[in-house]
Amino acid sequence: MHDYLPILAIIGALVAGAISPGPSFLFVARNSIALSRRHGFATALGMGCGACLFALMALLGLHAVLTAVPLAFWVLKIAGGLYLLWLAFGMLRAAKKPLAQIALPESGTTSLGQAFLFGLLTQLSNPKTAIVFAGIFSALLPRQIPPYFYGVIPLAAFCIDTLWYAVVAFLLSAESPRKTYLRFKAGFDSGAAGVMALLGLKLLFSDK
Repeated sequence: MHDYLPILAIIGALVAGAISPGPSFLFVARNSIALSRRHGFATALGMGCGACLFALMALLGLHAVLTAVPLAFWVLKIAGGLYLLWLAFGMLRAAKKPLAQIALPESGTTSLGQAFLFGLLTQLSNPKTAIVFAGIFSALLPRQIPPYFYGVIPLAAFCIDTLWYAVVAFLLSAESPRKTYLRFKAGFDSGAAGVMALLGLKLLFSDK
């Protein structure tokens, strides 16, 4: 029974982290409303895969690597910040497109595979997430990590993020949110672009 207590504590911490607002939530929300429910689900799957990779890397000692080699952390940090700024630029350009181009997502240029990839890259764009994962694991894992933890914890991270963002995609792709988005598309996209840009700049210029 004692072996499962750290896993339960980690799951609780991961759930709290997943539901907190951030670029991942913003990107899933926009894809679900502006494109389609399927695009939202594909983006959610990408987020889950990113969380799984971060959990596995944290278990394997990514925190130690980033601490020992500060240059690696800063390179990842800059790349992540630039990626978020690139997403913001794309959202801002989309704000200027006519509503008719958004109303029929099937005619758009974003495939489900691209939605998945963008979700994965958005999740992986912030190396601080790896630090947070490593901090949680350091605080809650036993000194001697049982081998099965290397499978269970990444799987739990995948399920938590995928399910949470799938729920977000399901709710926000409903008819009412979609109609509201189509009415205020320019303002919504511009606001989302501004928030994403601020998150990218914060990642680029923060000291830690």
